[in-house]
Amino acid sequence: MKTKLILLVSFITTLAFAHEGVELGPNGGRILEFSKNETMHGEVTVKGDKFHVAVLDKDMKPVVMDQQTLTAVTGDRSAPKKLTVEKDAKGFLIPIVKSGEWLILQYKNSANEKAITARFEYNTAACGECKNPEWLCICKPVAEKK
Repeated sequence: MKTKLILLVSFITTLAFAHEGVELGPNGGRILEFSKNETMHGEVTVKGDKFHVAVLDKDMKPVVMDQQTLTAVTGDRSAPKKLTVEKDAKGFLIPIVKSGEWLILQYKNSANEKAITARFEYNTAACGECKNPEWLCICKPVAEKK
């Protein structure tokens, strides 16, 4: 029974994180949700050896950077590695992680608000269908293609 349950959970997890399209922002970066009601977004792009996370409003327009904070973590769950986050006029800069690693971001719009967690796997392998790196793949999920 335990084996069947473990296999079922593994299968569902694989489907949840399988290859499928992501939302791209106005600068061609991956959109992450930074709010519970889709009023605040983060657009992740790569510039040189850093991720740039632009903060966008519900209309995908840049937000004035003021009290917002972001923390970034990568690595194994048993030994997470906190990354240095720099703030600029358009968002945040984070050192790029290795291909295949997860980037976990915790965004706060202001100091007294609860953090919103967003995450994605930075997979640089090219998608066979759309040719984008997997972390920017715009292909529809298999279920939507049928």
